[in-house]
Amino acid sequence: MTSLWSRVGLAFALAGLTQVGAAAIKSADWTQPDKPSPSRQAPKPAVKLAQAAVPAQPRAAPAPAELRDRINTLGREFDGRVGISVKSVDDGWSVGWKADELYPQQSVSKLWVAITALDAVDKGRVDLDDTVTLGRSDLTLFHQPIASKVLGNGGHRMTLSELLTEALTKSDNTANDKLMRSVGGPEAVRDMLRAKKLGSIRFYDGERSLQSRIAGLTWTQSYSVGRAFYEARNALPMSVRRAAFNRYVEDPYDGASASGIANALGRLKQGELLSPASTARLLRTMGNTRTGPNRLKGGLRPGWTVSHKTGTGQVLGPVQAGYNDIGILTAPDGSSYAVAVMIKATSAPLPTRMTLMNNVVRAVIQQHDRSKGTASL
Repeated sequence: MTSLWSRVGLAFALAGLTQVGAAAIKSADWTQPDKPSPSRQAPKPAVKLAQAAVPAQPRAAPAPAELRDRINTLGREFDGRVGISVKSVDDGWSVGWKADELYPQQSVSKLWVAITALDAVDKGRVDLDDTVTLGRSDLTLFHQPIASKVLGNGGHRMTLSELLTEALTKSDNTANDKLMRSVGGPEAVRDMLRAKKLGSIRFYDGERSLQSRIAGLTWTQSYSVGRAFYEARNALPMSVRRAAFNRYVEDPYDGASASGIANALGRLKQGELLSPASTARLLRTMGNTRTGPNRLKGGLRPGWTVSHKTGTGQVLGPVQAGYNDIGILTAPDGSSYAVAVMIKATSAPLPTRMTLMNNVVRAVIQQHDRSKGTASL
C-alpha cells in the first residue's frame, strides 16, 4: 500500500515538474525579443486608457448646406475639370468640389517660395534688405517684366523684399526663381512644405524647369530671350507636345489639391506658418496683387478684400492646363475665408472661367450674410 501511494505521489510530482518546465520555457520565449517565435508575437503590454487618450480637439462648426450645394452646382456645371475649396478660417468648416485631386498650380506656387523666404527671415538666415544681382543667366521665360532692366543695364540689383513683391504682385517668373535660389533653391521650398505639414502640395524646380518639361523640352538658357522658347516648342512633333502636355495634366509636377491650399491659407491667416510681422507682410503684399483682377477679386462686394495669388498655365490647341486663383477673403466685420479655385484643364472662354470664380466668391459672401443675419445686396 505504501508502495502504491508512493508511486502515485511520484507521478503527480513529475506532472507538476513538467508544467513548471513548460511554463519556464514559454516565459523564456517572451523574454527574448531578439529571438521571437516564428509562429506568434508577444502580446503588447496593456496601456491604461488615461495614458492613451488624445486631447480632444475643438470640433469645427458644421458646413453650411446652402453653400455646399451652391459650390457643388458651380463645379458640376463648369465646362472643364475644376477643384473648388472654401474654408472658414474662424469656424473651421469647409466645403468643396473635387477638392482633393491634384491640380496644376502654375504661379500659385510662388506663394510657397514667398513663405520659404519669409520663414528664412524669421529664423535669421536672411534679411529682406539683402541685395542680389540679376544677370542674363537668371532670366526665365513667359512673364518676366524684370528682363528689360536686366538686358538694358547688363544686370540689375534688387533686394529680396523687392523680388518677393515682384513675384507675388506681378507674377514675375525671373523674380520668383531668383528669390527661390537666394533662400536655398527648390529643395528648401520642399523642406518648408514638409516641415510645416502642408499636405497635398508639390513643388517642382522653378519656372524654367517646369515650363520646359510641360512643353516636352529640356531647359537651355537660350530660351530666355525673345521667342526662342516658342520656336523650339513649335518645332517639336505634335505627338511629343501632346504627350508631354497630357502627362502634366494627369499628374502635375507642381500639383496641389484645392483643399490642401485652402487649409494652408487658413493656417497662414491664423499665424501658424510665419511670425506675426511676416504674416502681415505677406498678406499685405498679396492684397496688392495686380494679376487676375477679374478672377476671385471680380466677385467682391464693397467692403470686402482679398489677398490672393493667380496661376496661368500653357495652352495646347483649345485646352489650357491650369487657370487658378487662390486667396483669403475678409469681410467688413473681420471674418475670413480661404478660397481656392483650381482649373485643371478647360477650353471654356476666359469670361466663363472668371464668372465661375466670381460666383464662388459671391456664394461665400451670401453665406456670410446668412450666418450673420444680414441682408444680401
